[in-house]
Amino acid sequence: MRLLATFFTCILFSINTPLHANNAYVLRSHAYVDSALSATSGAKLVLQAYKGVPLDTIALNSKLSDISTGVTSDFDIIELIRILYFTSAYDYKILPVLNSVPYWINYGDTVRNYWSENHMIMWMSSDWLLHEKYNKPIDSNLHARLIHYLDLKVKFGYYEFFSSVYSPYALSGILNLADFSQDAQIKSLATQAAQHLLKDLLRLTNDKGVFFPVAGRNYPGKYETAYGQNHNNLIYLLTGMGDAPYGASAAGPFLSSSTIPVDTIISSWVPVLDTLYYNGHTLDTGFVLNIAMSPVDKVIFQWSSGAYFHPEVVQETVQLLIDSNMWNHVDFALLKPVASIVTPQSAPALATSLSCISQSSVISGENLYIFKHHSITLASVPDFWKGKVGFQQRTNMANVGTTAVYTASGPVELDWDNRNPNNANIHLPYVKQKHNLSLIMYRPEPTPQVIGAAFTNKDVALHFKAQDFDEVRNDSMWLLGRQGTGYVAVRRNCLDSVNGNAACHTVDGQTWVIIVGDSDMYGSFNNFENLIQQSHFETRWYTDTLTNQLVYYSKITFDTLSIDYAWGVDASTGTGIKNVQLGNTAFSVFPNPANDVVNLDLSAFDNQPVTLKVLNMMGQEVYTEKLNASANDKSIRTQNWSDGVYLFTVETAQHRYTQKLIKQK
Repeated sequence: MRLLATFFTCILFSINTPLHANNAYVLRSHAYVDSALSATSGAKLVLQAYKGVPLDTIALNSKLSDISTGVTSDFDIIELIRILYFTSAYDYKILPVLNSVPYWINYGDTVRNYWSENHMIMWMSSDWLLHEKYNKPIDSNLHARLIHYLDLKVKFGYYEFFSSVYSPYALSGILNLADFSQDAQIKSLATQAAQHLLKDLLRLTNDKGVFFPVAGRNYPGKYETAYGQNHNNLIYLLTGMGDAPYGASAAGPFLSSSTIPVDTIISSWVPVLDTLYYNGHTLDTGFVLNIAMSPVDKVIFQWSSGAYFHPEVVQETVQLLIDSNMWNHVDFALLKPVASIVTPQSAPALATSLSCISQSSVISGENLYIFKHHSITLASVPDFWKGKVGFQQRTNMANVGTTAVYTASGPVELDWDNRNPNNANIHLPYVKQKHNLSLIMYRPEPTPQVIGAAFTNKDVALHFKAQDFDEVRNDSMWLLGRQGTGYVAVRRNCLDSVNGNAACHTVDGQTWVIIVGDSDMYGSFNNFENLIQQSHFETRWYTDTLTNQLVYYSKITFDTLSIDYAWGVDASTGTGIKNVQLGNTAFSVFPNPANDVVNLDLSAFDNQPVTLKVLNMMGQEVYTEKLNASANDKSIRTQNWSDGVYLFTVETAQHRYTQKLIKQK
């Protein structure tokens, strides 16, 4: 009998224990579960179900009572789904509540969000798993929609890239599919999507287990403390770096009870990195990727990439708001005053006139520069909607040990956690980075009065917590900090302060510089400061009479590195020249559709040297060529190209123009 009992114990242990080659990870997971269950706080319900112990009924009832009215009820639903798959003892309480709510966009909804990336997968995965386990009726598009979502993440990554706010919740919905789905394709794609997301998390994690990233969407509070947050649980479980969590976070129980292979994730972390990392795809590519979806699903996927009111999609957006009666939804209530006057047909013109705010929410495809050297990191999103209104995007970020250093525009608060979580930057900077040096320039576009007074304060402030450093030095315009053997230097635009923070009022433009280093790179802190003193910075304004542009120019030279940028805008209107001009007539491609040959008319460039690039619908470059000043036309053989949509880009020194081509036999 003792042998039989041992056998059954082993069977039960194997069912409830992730199988991994990394023994250290297995031990950490077990210790995490035990610690979380014994803690006086933290998320316990999933782990109680996982370990087969009675659930805290007070916590369960509280969670169930919030489902019908909660704005973020999907956060709770994914936990309840995981509980249902670990134990059937509470089906009678949970299932009636879960079956009472809609799982996709519906008429007149006022609270639920189905369209941002993390919410989408929580709703879709829960709906699918309820269908598989309990035969819950689903809409006919769910399977294809779910496959499409997961396939996008595997191939292109996440629109809400590096988000310590949203990524853990997206991960939780995906892990439910990876662990429990009976559909082999969904299970495989979910496993790969989860691994991709966790590798992204480790990509910008330093050797102290700290994750202060540039991000597609993030809250200011995520940069105030190095440990104790939702994402820290995931980092600790995977690497053992950072403070051991006391009590489970929302996402920690999902990973610690998951069976997905983590060995390649763990081995992907490296202490040193210096790379340009491309994430996502162009907006035009997204239109092609989503073309086969239902009209509603296509709009939702466009919204998930941040394309809500972009001129290219706003007509479909307004039509969906009308068809679904969603003007009273919490996410769109601010637009209700214009609901009676804006039609789908008039919306594109309005969005174009408000391009300073309608375009810059798009986060579908970015180049991310990442520099990491043990405990220091520097990262940026170069040339991201510069001058336009920002949302939750974080486009420049330094990390020294356990503290974040960065700049942000908008009203300056003494406590950075009090800044508007929806507008991390009132106007976005131009950022250019070379290795451990970044140039950060601000030049806000004019904002029409119709968008409100909230966007009139265009101050730029520096997040620099002096108390986090072992040593702080002021050296003329430079502010330097040392934590352990890690260093940071910030060249301020001015020496002013607002509400206790280094900050400058924006009249026309301003420039900041951030440099990171450590003792391995520069020796002592004194030597680092000496190199800072030898650096050269210049900035000036001038008028380019040939292009009628008022140009703001800045340049920084440090050690062997040099970065400069000339930011020109129309001198007569003061508005920014669009970096990408869709549907313009600066050049033409013909015939369109094309078969074996496509021709380009480049005569409008007036003998300027240009660079020609062609991307396929997957965002991959299929052709590139630098054309000399005498080229007025160009022919390209296309007989070996696959049928589909291609994006032609012609770049001059100041502009970038695009046209779409359909290739078909």
